[in-house]
Amino acid sequence: MIKKIILAACLLPVLSFANIKDNNEINPKEKITNNRAKDSQERISKTVIIKTKKFKIKIDKQPNGNYLYQSWGANTKISAKPSMIISDGDVIPDGSGGNYYFEFNNNGTLYQVWRNYLTSSSKKAPYTLVVIDGNGETLVRQDAQVVKN
Repeated sequence: MIKKIILAACLLPVLSFANIKDNNEINPKEKITNNRAKDSQERISKTVIIKTKKFKIKIDKQPNGNYLYQSWGANTKISAKPSMIISDGDVIPDGSGGNYYFEFNNNGTLYQVWRNYLTSSSKKAPYTLVVIDGNGETLVRQDAQVVKN
């Protein structure tokens, strides 16, 4: 019995030190947030090709981590020269459900390509192209289907 008490007295401080948190360790809630951000980044394809009624759009992840936007007329082959190229795009998460959008700035006009994972309708297109002018007015809003993902 005395051996058990001595053993417990010796192990108690050792086990207590095992639970001490290192000051450099990330808060568990931050770990969850970081994992969600990482998971959503993992779901974003390096190349996405979509088609609206008027445009074909190809979005590529560049080696610097930014995205490249290229667009053609809807009936033009992607092997042709793009009618528009915008570099230095970003991915912006939208909520915690996995939705996000790519945003590109072309001389004050914003081109956004929204990824619609969570929608109120199963018939909602997987992507939406939104073009916003410098005054904040929406010029284009077109649903898009995936051509290549």
